[in-house]
Formats: sequence, structure tokens, C-alpha cells
Amino acid sequence: MISNFFLTAVRNIRRNFSYTLLNVSGLTLGIAACIIIFLVVRNELSYDQYNSKANRTYRVTLNAIDFNPSVSMVITPNLRNDFPELEEVTQVWFQQDGTVKVGEQRYNEKQYCFVDGNFMKVFDHQWLQGSSSSLSEPNTIVLTKSLAQKYFGKHDAMGQVIKLDNQFDLKVAGIIKDPPPNSHLPFQFLVSFETIRKDIDPVKQHFYQIMGGFTYFVTPEHYDINKMQRQMPAFVARHWGADMAKEARLPLQPLTDIHYDTRYLHNPDMPTVSKDSYWAVAAVGLLILLIASINFINLSTAQSIKRAKEVGVRKVMGADRLQLIKQFLGETMALVLLALILGTALAALFLSSLSNWLELKLGADTLLQPQVLLFIASITILLTLSAGLYPAFVQSAFNPITAFRNRKTPELRGFSLRKSLVVLQFVISQVLIIGTLVVAYQMDFFKNQDLGFNKEAIVSFFIPDRKKHDVLQQQLQANPGIKAISFSTGEPSFNSQFAPFSAPDRGIDKDDVTEVKLIDENYTEMFGLTMLAGEKMGRKDPADTLHHVVVNETLIHKLGIQQPNDALGVRFKGSGDIVTITGVVKDFQSESKHKARRPLIIDYNMKRFFRVSVVLKPGAIVTTMSSIEKTWKSLFPDEMFTYEFLDERIAGFYKQEQKLYTAFRFFVGIAILIGCLGLYGLITFAAIQRTKEVGIRKVLGASLPNIVYLFSKEFIILIVIAFLIAAPLAWYAMNNWLQNFAYHIQISAGIFVSAMLASIVIAALTIASQTIKAAMANPVKALRSE
Repeated sequence: MISNFFLTAVRNIRRNFSYTLLNVSGLTLGIAACIIIFLVVRNELSYDQYNSKANRTYRVTLNAIDFNPSVSMVITPNLRNDFPELEEVTQVWFQQDGTVKVGEQRYNEKQYCFVDGNFMKVFDHQWLQGSSSSLSEPNTIVLTKSLAQKYFGKHDAMGQVIKLDNQFDLKVAGIIKDPPPNSHLPFQFLVSFETIRKDIDPVKQHFYQIMGGFTYFVTPEHYDINKMQRQMPAFVARHWGADMAKEARLPLQPLTDIHYDTRYLHNPDMPTVSKDSYWAVAAVGLLILLIASINFINLSTAQSIKRAKEVGVRKVMGADRLQLIKQFLGETMALVLLALILGTALAALFLSSLSNWLELKLGADTLLQPQVLLFIASITILLTLSAGLYPAFVQSAFNPITAFRNRKTPELRGFSLRKSLVVLQFVISQVLIIGTLVVAYQMDFFKNQDLGFNKEAIVSFFIPDRKKHDVLQQQLQANPGIKAISFSTGEPSFNSQFAPFSAPDRGIDKDDVTEVKLIDENYTEMFGLTMLAGEKMGRKDPADTLHHVVVNETLIHKLGIQQPNDALGVRFKGSGDIVTITGVVKDFQSESKHKARRPLIIDYNMKRFFRVSVVLKPGAIVTTMSSIEKTWKSLFPDEMFTYEFLDERIAGFYKQEQKLYTAFRFFVGIAILIGCLGLYGLITFAAIQRTKEVGIRKVLGASLPNIVYLFSKEFIILIVIAFLIAAPLAWYAMNNWLQNFAYHIQISAGIFVSAMLASIVIAALTIASQTIKAAMANPVKALRSE
């Protein structure tokens, strides 16, 4: 019996090779796309799950003017003292980069942390050499395995001395396995917190001096975290006063939520992204499978007329309906298994390239993991049943007498299932097209909307020794390739500091929080900031006892002032000092567009300028950068020259969205391609059913355009029906997605019109490929049996 089924399936495949090729191609693409999507989504939704205590681990965060993942370093010891029942408490000071010297070789390494001895008790990182006590001693460093191999090759790294930032001589006290890529806290190496504890300035102990410090803790089993959260205001009041407790909160954030909580400050090194975005990608995967199933149904049904006589013969020979259903389901499973093999091979072939494209670490070996194999088996069963049951029941229901008379297959009354399926395909396609357009417009908005400052051809770098500020400035000004220079604490969208401010005479009795930027007299012109009133920030006379500052529009609105000129001369308390407003600058984007603009104080303090920015003249950027590097090395011979272009740093804000957009666009393209195969199947079915009708119409004088219109009219109606369903669904989904951004586009009617036109064009090209062939067929061949 099984061999007979197999032989029949092979004969059917050979007899209808073109249809089989379309079927298998659609299923192959669908399966490959779905497997890759499953791997990507599974990886991205498993952040920090590798920690055995993940469900009991929390991060203390700050919510004052906004949500901030960093807190003052004084939080950690006070938390230990006030909540002794906590299982573990650890302090982490994240650093974006550092210069490492090994022997005579220097390296610029991204992402490392100062951590205390409890770090390894909170986070699960496998020790290859050393132990957690290594991080309790000063001047010790723990390397990842890859970094140890990079520095020392096959030699033993333990006990070797590494110099960090030309300041710390650190002994290698341990080697650990590289942290998994799906960790919210990336690092290349760990340095004991004891190394820098004594160097932390007292001002950094202030409640709002956050500096990139993180506090994590592990609760006991069955601990009431909500009760602890209710105790946090009293904790703040106990250590920093009742007023501070009223204005600032310390939310306790679950470790497993950190990567997905978009309320917090957007850091390119530790990006956050909504889970909804990944569920949207997962939904695309399911829709691709659905479209592939619909394709199979349409193409199988299109072949049913050809197989009607076969069914009739089998029924006359005694086959019952159940045997025929088994036969057709067996053929479906054979095709699904073939597509599964090809789809899995295709996924393995492109997984590495796609992972690099999306900046993920996924290899072909992940396909052999038990969870993935179970998913692939589930796909096989799901596709066999969803794609095979309907054709099997339809084909097995043919009446033998009707089949031998060569009449068309019975049609369901009203709006047939096949039409419903094609409407569903158009709904899916149009939702995906609208979604892709919205994401594309939002990404364009990120890149091209006015930020309130210039970002082109601006390069910045840190100053290792501020004592050489003047000589560095002189040498850079003498460089013919440099258009302008400015010293500051950071570019407009970066390195902001935070400070309390109040204005009792304007109703702000308690300290609020404001951003603070320290800039020089050239900053305003160089970055193209717009002054609305008063004077720009200039060089201050040390003998001047008046503290003059420039503020932004948001801050004067916070003070209840609407007109910039009315703010001039207004005094308030900022950073513990009474300051006077002498200028108002137009709001500019001081952070990513994920966040609304904040109150901002612009001040001058040369002693705290640690970053220099230069505008490069066009035409000789490479030469100019080489010249700047020579100047740098002459002044700082022991330091590595590292720099960043401002436009690239800003693009880093939207790295996660760009990755999602890339993945979304790729998989939507596959979904539309598979949908076209399904539409081709339905057109083929319609052309076969209406062969005699077309012949009669041609005999009666119908032209080629008439015939094309005959077939196209029905599908245009289906597209319009699908659009009426898809438009509100797409608007709802994409409007919710846009709420993740403080600044975003408005979904215009043009997006919907573009989506419908795209659907019509895609459908028209697909329909034309088959209807023109049907319209040009010889009517004599269609009517000769009449």
C-alpha cells in the first residue's frame, strides 16, 4: 500500500512537474524563512535568561526627570545595609572603551566594567581559570577567553600585567568564558572595583551623580519584591531627605526586562527594544507559513481537474474516500518533507550571512539544538495538515460519473473558499507592505529630520591630559583641513550630565532635574545652535562672581516663561549655585528621538572639558585625519588615537530599529514573493476552469484586453476588499509601534494609497503572466470536444 502511494506520488510529480516545482519552491522559501525567524526571535527574546538566578535578579534604576538605568554609586552600600535579607548585592561601573597596553602593544577595547567581588555571585559566567575572589582585590583584571588569546596567544595569561588607560597596572587574576551575545551587559574584561574605589571623587557620591554606575541584587526565594518597592521612598528619604524622596523614585527593574524596557535612556552600547517588535517579526514568520499553505491549497486545487479521472477510476475499482484522503495527504507530506529538507538546507546556507547582516551570533549548528528540531517537526505536521487537508477532501469528493464526463470540479456557493484565501493573502500582503513603508519612513525621519544642530563632517575624541588643552588647540587651529574646533564635555546628543535645579519664586520649591552641558565659546557656532534671545555661552572671567548660563526653551517653559526675551535676567538655583539666564537657545536633540527633549543648562568650565570636536573641510578628510593623528601622537605618545564621527554615533541610537527594519524588509519580500506564487496558482485554476468560456468569447469577437479584463476585474475587487480589512489592522499595529518614540512620523493617507497601488501592480503583473497566455490560446482547441 505504502509503495503504491509512493509510486503514484512520483508519477503525479513527474506528470505535473511545473506545478510541483511551484509548490515545493513556495514551501521551501516559507520553511527557510520561518526557521531563520524562529532562531532570530528565540535569540532576541532570551536576553539574560542564561543566568540561573535571572528570575530573582533586579537592577535599581532612577526615575526623576526620566527613567535612567544608572544610579549613584552610594546606592549600593546603603542598599546592603538597609536590606540585609538580600541574597547578593553588586556594584558595576560600565565603561564604553579603554586603552589597554600589553607589553609594547596597545589596543583600544570597547566595553568593560569595574565590578566588585559579588559580581560573579549575581551573574553566571564560567570560570576557566581563577575564582570570584579575584575581583575582591585591587589592581586585578579578569579577561574573557577570546581577549586572553588575542593578547597572549597560547601563552598562559594568568599573572601577566596589563596597563589600563595609562593609569592602572593590573594583574590578570582570572579567565572566563566569553559572555553570551544575548546579555544586556556586554564586556570584554572585568576590573576589580577596589582598584578605583579610593579614587572616586566625593562629588560622585551625590544622589544625581550617576556616571554609568549600576546596582544589581538577588532576592531570596519567594521574596516580596513589591513590598521592597514600597519601601524605596523611605530608603531615599532616610539617606537623602524627604524632598528628594518626593521628586525621585528608584524603580526595581527585573533583570529579564532590562533589554526590552524602552522607557530607559537609550544607550548604543546597551540598546533596548520593545518585545512587540520581535513578536511582529515572529508574526511575519507565521504569516509566511500561512501564505505558503494557501499557495499549496490553490495550486493543488488547480490540478484537481486533471486528477478527476484518476479519482473516478480509483473509486470504480473500490477505493473509498478515506483511502483517497490518505493518498493525497501522503503526497502532501512527501512534498512537505522535500521542501523541509531544501528549506532547512537553505536556512543553514544563509543563516551565517544573515546573522552577520543583522549583527547576531547564530551559526548553522544551532539548527541541531533540540528546541529547533522540535520546531522543525512541528512545521512538518502543521504544513501537512493545513496545506493538505482541504485539497484532499475536495479531490476525494469527486463523483466518478462527473469525472469521466470531464466536467469542472464542483464550486462552493457564494464567496468560495479559494477567493477567501486569496483575500487573506492580499490582506497579509497589504498589512506587511504598509508596515514596511511606515518603518521605512520612520527610519528616514531618524536620519534626515532636523536635530537642531549640525552633524556632518564632525569628528570628536577625548583629551587624555587637560593640561595640554591650549597647545592642542593651537596645533589643531593651524591644520588647514580643519574648519572649526570646540572643547566641551560632549557633542549635543552625548555625554550630558545631570544636576538638580529649583526656583522657589516660580513654584519649583523642590529640586527638579536638568541636563547640564559644559561648552566653550566656539561650541554654539560650530554645531549651528540657534540663539533665540541673549548671548551665546562665552569664555568666563574667573574674577566674575555672577554665574551666567544659557538655557533651552524647555527649561524656560518649566519656569513658566513663554517668550525667550522674558527669561533674560531670571535667576534660579542650579547645581547648588544661584545662576542667571543670559541666553536662551532653541531646543535641540540632546538625546535620541526615543526620548523627549529635557530642560538644559549650558555652562562654561574649562577644567572639565575632556572632549574636543572638529569640523573637517570637505575634499581631504583622510589626509586631515592622518594629520590630526600625528598631532595627537606628538602630544600624547602613550595614548591610542581613537575618534568617532558624530553622524555615525547618532546612527547608533537607532541600531536596533535598523536591524529590525532590515529583517522586516527581507522577510516581507519573501512573503510577497510566496504570495505571488499563490496568486499565480489561483489564476491558473481560473484559466483552466474557464477555458471553454474564453474560447466562446473569442469566437464571439472578444479582444485580448477584454479577456485580460475578464480575469483581472475579479481580483481588483478582491484587492479592494482586502485593503478595507488590512488598512485598519495595519494602522492600529504601526501606530502602537510608533508610540515607542517621543518623535515620530504621522501615518498619512499616502502610505495606504502606496500600499494598495503596490498590491495592484504586483497582482497585475502576476495575473498578466497567465491571462495573456489563456487569452491567446486557440479557441478551436478549447471547443473541439463540444
